[in-house]
Amino acid sequence: MIQVTPVLREYFQEPASPGCKLNFETFLLGDEMCGRYGRRADKQRIAEWFHTHNTNVFDESTYAPTYYAPSFNVAPQSFQPIVRLSAETGERELTVMRWGLVPFWSKDAKSAFSTINAKAETIATSPAYREAWKRRRCLVPAEWFYEWQKTGEKTKQPFAIGMKEGGMFAFAGLWETWTDKATGQTLETYTIITTDPNELTEKIHNRMPVIVRPQDYERWMAPADPAHLPVDLLRPYPAEEMTAWKVSDAVGNVRNNRPELVEPLEDKNR
Repeated sequence: MIQVTPVLREYFQEPASPGCKLNFETFLLGDEMCGRYGRRADKQRIAEWFHTHNTNVFDESTYAPTYYAPSFNVAPQSFQPIVRLSAETGERELTVMRWGLVPFWSKDAKSAFSTINAKAETIATSPAYREAWKRRRCLVPAEWFYEWQKTGEKTKQPFAIGMKEGGMFAFAGLWETWTDKATGQTLETYTIITTDPNELTEKIHNRMPVIVRPQDYERWMAPADPAHLPVDLLRPYPAEEMTAWKVSDAVGNVRNNRPELVEPLEDKNR
């Protein structure tokens, strides 16, 4: 569970980028395309599903166990498991990064708060993402994501969206390494790519995360000629393979992280 501290409050006073309102209020309540997601899978299930080859993922001296624990309300600035190709072996490896990409050229880490999502339409030209798009593509393990449907002038209904047959899937992501010039310490961060909604999600929201099919995992992450990057994978996932259900508005607060958050909301009209 994320601890909301005075430091986080200070960070969220900075203005967010256009098209993605992200301040302390929206961090807590959820808004626009800067969504949340969740997964029941722990580190062993993730490693098995994505066929990762590194063994230190099970070494608790490397990463805190909570980083790989199931999370029912993954929110910005939390550290989460990510799959990428190892620079040394070229094989898939499971690691931990912070959600909210910090460009390598950034003066500080605060820019992460406006880089939680990257639009598929602009990743090739955006200064924040274009180098990562060429060389540092990753997979973000998930089992569902949350979107908020506007139901009134000031009201929204949260939905959970996942696969009809359940189970894990992967968002298309980009990752980056930022180095603190003062201390030399490095920070690895990631962003989730979004695209136009499919027929299911367009009833709820005007964007959705890019979801990569298992048969395309390797091609998505593999090094490629800049002229032949996997642009064709940046498309909406087929609506007929997905499902959506209403959930409690308790998911709007990142302090809440429990299995009940993803349970279907009972229809009071029945």
